[in-house]
Amino acid sequence: MPEPHQIERWIERFPLLKNFSASHLQIARGMVHFPVLEAGAVAYELDGACANYLMCIDGRTRVFRMSEAGREVLIYKVSAGGTCVLTTQCLLAGGGFPAESIAEERTELAAIPTETFKQLMAESPEFRAFVLDDYTKLMASMFTLIEEVVFAPLEQRLARRLLAEVDRHDVVHTTHQQLASDVGSVREVVSRILGQWAENGLVVIRRGQIELADRAGLASIRLH
Repeated sequence: MPEPHQIERWIERFPLLKNFSASHLQIARGMVHFPVLEAGAVAYELDGACANYLMCIDGRTRVFRMSEAGREVLIYKVSAGGTCVLTTQCLLAGGGFPAESIAEERTELAAIPTETFKQLMAESPEFRAFVLDDYTKLMASMFTLIEEVVFAPLEQRLARRLLAEVDRHDVVHTTHQQLASDVGSVREVVSRILGQWAENGLVVIRRGQIELADRAGLASIRLH
């Protein structure tokens, strides 16, 4: 059985749970479990079966596909307070996962088993509304990402990724190789662009991290 503090953190991260009826909340509380993934651990594999509805309490996972040439192509990331659109798709439509997912850092998930998910979808208007609204928003963001990958120049994609990843100290903790994977390029090209930006005062490059010295300047790249 889950510990009370786990339930409390789950409800705090996903306030919609407070709107459940007492009976539906009891069902969810009784069946949810809280797997923890260390950095690099597999969340799910390509073509794997979907056994749970996943809600991210803390940490972050990345969802990606490998191209025939062996290059990783980022689809999206799931951060604290988010859910996984491909998981929802698999639960609603059936079939296995069309991509892979790994934890980028220590990640705690709330996992609702498939049968409980189906029961709540059928019986709880509040849960059903959350799942479908969230799924719609996530699908819209995926199409935005696809449009960006297909049509946006590499520099624009790279600037957007840095701005999306930056922390409150204006630092992005990543490597040039990881950034290249995220934007669908190769490390040498990404390193060259970052070097040019460093010369222009937009970023400061350090080992394993990139400081954004001029957020406005990077944001303007997205608009050109």
